[in-house]
Amino acid sequence: MNKDDMILISVDDHIVEPPDMFKNHLAKKYLDEAPRLVHNPDGSDTWQFRDVVIPNVALNAVAGRPKEEYGLEPQGLDEIRPGCWQVDERVKDMNAGGILGSICFPTFCGFAGRLFATEDPEFSLALVQAYNDWHVDEWCGAYPARFIPMTLPVIWDAEACATEIRRNAERGVHALTFSENPAAMGYPSFHDDYWTPMWEALVDTDTVMNVHIGSSGKLAITAADAPMDVMITLQPMNIVQAAADLLWSKPIKKYPGLKIALSEGGTGWIPYFLDRADRTYEMHSTWTGQDFGKQKPSEVFRDHFLTCFISDPVGVALRNQIGIDNICWEADYPHSDSMWPGAPEQLDEVLKEHHATDVEINKMTYENAMRWYNFDPFSHISKEQATVGALRKAAEGHDVSIQALSHHKKDSSLGATTLQDQLDRATAQQK
Repeated sequence: MNKDDMILISVDDHIVEPPDMFKNHLAKKYLDEAPRLVHNPDGSDTWQFRDVVIPNVALNAVAGRPKEEYGLEPQGLDEIRPGCWQVDERVKDMNAGGILGSICFPTFCGFAGRLFATEDPEFSLALVQAYNDWHVDEWCGAYPARFIPMTLPVIWDAEACATEIRRNAERGVHALTFSENPAAMGYPSFHDDYWTPMWEALVDTDTVMNVHIGSSGKLAITAADAPMDVMITLQPMNIVQAAADLLWSKPIKKYPGLKIALSEGGTGWIPYFLDRADRTYEMHSTWTGQDFGKQKPSEVFRDHFLTCFISDPVGVALRNQIGIDNICWEADYPHSDSMWPGAPEQLDEVLKEHHATDVEINKMTYENAMRWYNFDPFSHISKEQATVGALRKAAEGHDVSIQALSHHKKDSSLGATTLQDQLDRATAQQK
């Protein structure tokens, strides 16, 4: 397949939320209390909610910037591509990158909306619903052919979470973002019956639960003085733990229709993980009491789990050991792992190197995403208009050049490379 003929749907991208997002969706009585974007004297923009300050960190929005500007310094909206936070510009960037569709994870409130959990349940629910309404109606609604809507959970209340899932499903939403480890956030684990109303709502509405790496705030690290490279290398390990937790959980056996996406977790680790799960079941199920009926854990995994990759040559090479119907592609725009705008070229190189067939390519690049998420862009746009080549042609003249945008000087503190350095800087920022 020629790269220009590929159709790309990304199941993992990110939004830097715009400052006016609550304006049209939050009751007036709450507007003064809502999170707000504050422009600081140093030129940075930070979300502030009560005593919490959330900087826009550079690794979250580096698309179009040189690698020399990667880091964790605070930044203003004028230091990132408008496509990070303006939907019209996002679609232009998607066109220029040859990307038809996108799922967009939240940023400032956390992947599971943890920021909105206050001592006032009514206010907290209003914040979650306002975010979801903005995301569905304004961001995704502006270009229904281009975005797969995904809503925040009511993470602190399983019953209210189920109600919110059903409310959004009624308007065509079939994706929920959730924590990969709720117990690490102080909530019941996946093994607790507390979440039963949520599982039932997910299954009843055919909604995919998307567990993103790092969504619990607990990243795999060795020590505070370890180089940042350690944390970045180990980030996918969080999703391995989540996959094991969920694979061996009661809901997987109880709900045949339950669907879970391991977002930004990569795929190269999965064949060994499945071998290990099968071996564990064979050797230990007699005394642990696990019972998958006539199936192996690896077979159950393929019934329930969606995985995704950016380039991942190892995962592509082992695609049939993973399950070709369980793999999707992701762009990760505008994060630092993203290949934008050159994703089609790099993806094409990996696919060709490992002799992926046209049937396999179509499944991994768009068909699996459409099927898992009940998403049909072709009711709005023809396949001929949806290819990499056609989208890029529509984006002719759109500037995708690499530009140095940071107003912050690279001093010795910004060159710090250990986790403790970053924690100290974040603490100083919040003060």
